Amino acid sequence: MPAWKGASVTRLLPTPEAVELLAMAEEFAAKELAPRAARDEEAAAFPRDAFVSMGGLGLLGLPFEEEYGGGGQPYEVTLQVLEELARGWLTVGVSVSVHYLACFGVANFGTTEQRDRWLPEMIGGSLLGGYCLSEPQSGSDAAGLVTRAVREGDEYVVHGTKAWITHGGVADFYSTMVRTSDDGPRGITCLLVDGGTPGVSAAPRERKMGVNASPTAQVIFDGARIPIERRISDEGAGFVVALAALDAGRLGIAACAVGLAQAALDAAVDYALGRQQFGKAIIDFQGVGFMLADMATAVSAARALYVEAARLKDAGLPFGRPAAMAKLAATDAAMKVTTDAVQVLGGAGYTADFPVERYFREAKALQIVEGTNQIQRMVIARALKGERTR
Repeated sequence: MPAWKGASVTRLLPTPEAVELLAMAEEFAAKELAPRAARDEEAAAFPRDAFVSMGGLGLLGLPFEEEYGGGGQPYEVTLQVLEELARGWLTVGVSVSVHYLACFGVANFGTTEQRDRWLPEMIGGSLLGGYCLSEPQSGSDAAGLVTRAVREGDEYVVHGTKAWITHGGVADFYSTMVRTSDDGPRGITCLLVDGGTPGVSAAPRERKMGVNASPTAQVIFDGARIPIERRISDEGAGFVVALAALDAGRLGIAACAVGLAQAALDAAVDYALGRQQFGKAIIDFQGVGFMLADMATAVSAARALYVEAARLKDAGLPFGRPAAMAKLAATDAAMKVTTDAVQVLGGAGYTADFPVERYFREAKALQIVEGTNQIQRMVIARALKGERTR
C-alpha cells in the first residue's frame, strides 16, 4: 500500500493515483487557500473562483463516476482530500462537502438521462450546488418538513422556506426535499431545482460566529414551478434520498473537522516550539507538552474513525452508525483541540493576529451541521439497540 507523507501527517493510501491526489490537494490548499482565508473570512467573501479552479483540477468530482467526468475515487481517498482542503480553509472544505451532498441525489438515484444531462456540469466546476432539507420549524426533525409541492400537469408548484442552507443565494442548483403528500416520511419527494427559477429567492445571509465566507441563508419558494423531469427518483422516495445523502455527508463533515483540528494543532505546535519562557521553549514544559500530546492523539483517533467508516462504505457494507460515530468524535475533537490551541498560545491565541481564534469559532459550527451531535448519539444508540433486538 503506497504511503504519502504530507506536511502534517503520513497516510497509507490504496493507489499511487491517490498519493498524487493528496499531494495536489495539499499544495492547492497551502498555496491557493490558506493565504487568503483570514482576509476573505473577515470580509465574508465567498471564494467562487476557487471552485472553478478545483473543478479544473477534478476535485469536485472525486467520488463520482468517470463516465460523467468524475474521478471514480473511493470515499477513503475523497475524504482525505477533503481533509487537506479544510486544513487550508474550512469554508472551502465544507463547501465541497455540501456540493458533494447536493450532487448525491442525481449521481445515486437519478436516471441515466438525468445523470447524462446534469452531472458533468455539476462536478466540472461551472455549477455550484446547495442542499435544502432543514426548515425554520424542522431541523433535527427532518421528516417534519412542510414545504409543499403540488403537481400541476408536468410541473410541481412549490411553496415554502428552507433554512440554514449553505450556498443559499449563490448556488446554481438546489437538491430540495419537498412534501408531496401528508404520508409522513413517505410523503417527501426530491426535486433538483435550478437556482434561477422564478419564485426561488434567498433571504439575507445569516450573521454567524464563524465560517463567514460561506453564505448561509434561507431559501424561499414562492410558487416556483419545477418540471417533473427534475424529480429525482419516485414521488415519495425523497426521504430515502435525503438519509442516504446525509450518511455520506456526515463523513464529509468529519473529514473537515479533522482538517480544522490538524490546522489548530499545527499552529499550536509551531508556537510552542518558538515561544521561550524561563529559558526554554514552552513545549518542554509538561503542562504544555501533555496538552499537545492529547490534541495530537484526538486528531489521529478522529481521522482513523472516518477513514474506517469510509472503507466500509467503499466495500458496500452498512456504514450509518460508523458515520455518525465519526462525525460525533471528529467534531467534538475539533472543538476541544481548537480550544486547547487558544490556551497554548495564551493571550496571543485570543487575538485575530493568530489563526487559532478563528479556528475556535469555526469548530462550533461543525458540532451542529449535518445533524447535531446529540442527534448523532441518538443514531448510534438506536443502532446499538437494533443490533441487540433484531
